[in-house]
Amino acid sequence: MSDTVDWSDFNEVAYRLHESRPQTDPLTVRFTDLHDWICALDGFVGDPKASNEKVLEAIQMAWLDERED
Repeated sequence: MSDTVDWSDFNEVAYRLHESRPQTDPLTVRFTDLHDWICALDGFVGDPKASNEKVLEAIQMAWLDERED
């Protein structure tokens, strides 16, 4: 496993979000906040300008799956 993650690493980003914010319901998070939280994750190396709504939604759904497991 790599220590770095990018926008395309949906499941790993979701896992790290769940670990850092276990009490947060992913469906209540605004995309602007989600974007900021992802960019602030340890090991995140993605270009902040490279995300879009489709990517953020995929990460949000992966986070929801992670939370439900």
